[in-house]
Amino acid sequence: MPSAEDGVFLAGLVADLAGRFGTPVFTPHLTVRGDTDLPIAALEAGIAEAAATVPAFRETVTAIETSDTYFRSFYARFQISAPLAQLKQRLDSEMADSFMPHVSLLYGPVAPAPKAAAAAEFQRMLTGRAIIFDRLCLVRSGQNIAISEWAVIETAQLGKNGT
Repeated sequence: MPSAEDGVFLAGLVADLAGRFGTPVFTPHLTVRGDTDLPIAALEAGIAEAAATVPAFRETVTAIETSDTYFRSFYARFQISAPLAQLKQRLDSEMADSFMPHVSLLYGPVAPAPKAAAAAEFQRMLTGRAIIFDRLCLVRSGQNIAISEWAVIETAQLGKNGT
């Protein structure tokens, strides 16, 4: 998760785009591990262990990209840095080869031309901006759960033992 300050900034961008396009509002985040059937206790232990070994880190937005994928309709893209690679390896090693670190800013389908115009605007505003990531969260979410019902179950501060 982004730091509190960066989270507020990114949440404002999500709200702006949601207002423009009539799309859902959600908490901006960088997913390290997606949907899983692992027990909550195992996931809680996993984020605590991973957070204890990786300090908070700063990542630079490399680009604003769009796609037709619902949960990646419009997003800020990041390189796979050493901290991100380490977190991915610890929490979801089987998907490490396909990891594409990003923070979505808009969910859902929108008309291509206005989305492209917004992406160009956000490209100018965000490319090169650093975002601090300082914690891991276990979130009850998924494609079959309403976005309004997504909820943080557990939080682990990066670089610290425990929550």
